[in-house]
Amino acid sequence: MTTQHPCLIAVGSANPVKVNAVRRAIRLLCLADVRGVEVESGVPPQPLGAHEIILGAVNRASNALKKLDADYGVGVEAGVVETDIEPLELQAAAIVDRDGYVTIGLSQAFPLPRSWATELSKRVELGAIAARVTGRKGIGEKLGLIGYLTAGLVTRTDLTYSAVVMALVPRLNPGLYTSLPRVDEVIEKLRREKQSL
Repeated sequence: MTTQHPCLIAVGSANPVKVNAVRRAIRLLCLADVRGVEVESGVPPQPLGAHEIILGAVNRASNALKKLDADYGVGVEAGVVETDIEPLELQAAAIVDRDGYVTIGLSQAFPLPRSWATELSKRVELGAIAARVTGRKGIGEKLGLIGYLTAGLVTRTDLTYSAVVMALVPRLNPGLYTSLPRVDEVIEKLRREKQSL
């Protein structure tokens, strides 16, 4: 495991759920000063497919790092992956360091009602659908839809925390992960793959 040293962490969002989850997870890496900052994700407001979700997280991490001149940028992006059974919601987390290396992790995924698929395919934001159906405005900045669906057993903070911890795995085990991908190469590859879909 890594030694604890002070570091500045820039989170690519001002959403308190994301910032607090990153604060909780990143202490595995360093003695962190965690700050949220609004940045562009470079993907539509409702990301669809793993490529867009991961690209949004990587862009947020990279842009936050640059904006605050931080030691690490962390980006979290939630989105929907279509399956033959039901659409799934999941979160991706990306951690970018000053040297331009990136690590990526994913949260658990949970099924969404099939009846929401048409609106989602038209890029109606999941948060708007969830707020309408549940009657809870700003659901994504509180327990999240997963918190509502599980009666608080699992919350959006839990999913974000899980994704960030998964992205930390290579950084906590540098002896095993000796060659991390470069952020610019990952962004270019994700953009190319997205265009080919």
